[in-house]
Amino acid sequence: MGSATGDTPEGGTSTAVRNTVAAGTGCGCLLSPVALVGTVIIVIIIGGFGVLLAPLIALILLFSGGGSDSDNQATANQVIASVQGDGSGELDASTVPEDLVEPIEDAGELCGTIGPIVIASQIEKESGFDAAKAGPDGKQGISQLPPDIFEQYGEDDDDNDKTSALDAEDSIMAQGRYMCDLAEQAQQMIDNGEVVQTGTTNTVLDLALAGYHLGMDAVRAAKGVPNTNDAQGYVLAVRAQFAKYEGIAAPPAGATPGVTPGSA
Repeated sequence: MGSATGDTPEGGTSTAVRNTVAAGTGCGCLLSPVALVGTVIIVIIIGGFGVLLAPLIALILLFSGGGSDSDNQATANQVIASVQGDGSGELDASTVPEDLVEPIEDAGELCGTIGPIVIASQIEKESGFDAAKAGPDGKQGISQLPPDIFEQYGEDDDDNDKTSALDAEDSIMAQGRYMCDLAEQAQQMIDNGEVVQTGTTNTVLDLALAGYHLGMDAVRAAKGVPNTNDAQGYVLAVRAQFAKYEGIAAPPAGATPGVTPGSA
């Protein structure tokens, strides 16, 4: 992902994208294929990072055809609410690889602010569920934690007598512990007035996600999610997966768990 700096106001990218999609669903016009395409184009223009919106667009496209208008409208409303929510819903086990259901659920039960929906959505963004992925700056494994962070939060969670970022369960549980820590730091920042909150931006979850991607020092310096396409795009890209992992707009039968159609 690039690190280009956006020119939108603080939190403006996320808010603009969410408001644009919400406006489309609110008037019912998103159910029209022509209006759907128009809305997607507007979202891409406003967001400034169209590639990052592929998962969100894919989710919308999944319910753009078939069923009654009222059913489609209801699904659209659910998807938008999920994207804007806190990811605390119940994980749809069919949307993730079978052997990862338990560790994802366990990681999502470590604290009340980070649920399994968030964990699964982050994993897709970080590695596409590739437990052997080698990333930049020494990052390894399914959750792509920096080596020093994994050393701090990693444990032998799969009981194989070693702690390794390349062990999916070790990596996922370390991710959960780290996210819970970040969420606690984010709440303290909000309580101390260190964060500028406007509307639905800069929630505890948004701050924790940005901290996971860039480090909490960057979030503190920006007094919220940094105003860059990189930071704003990461938060949105993770949020865009929430509905799928809740099972609201899940991929069709036969699709590969953990992979959003059309996002490759």
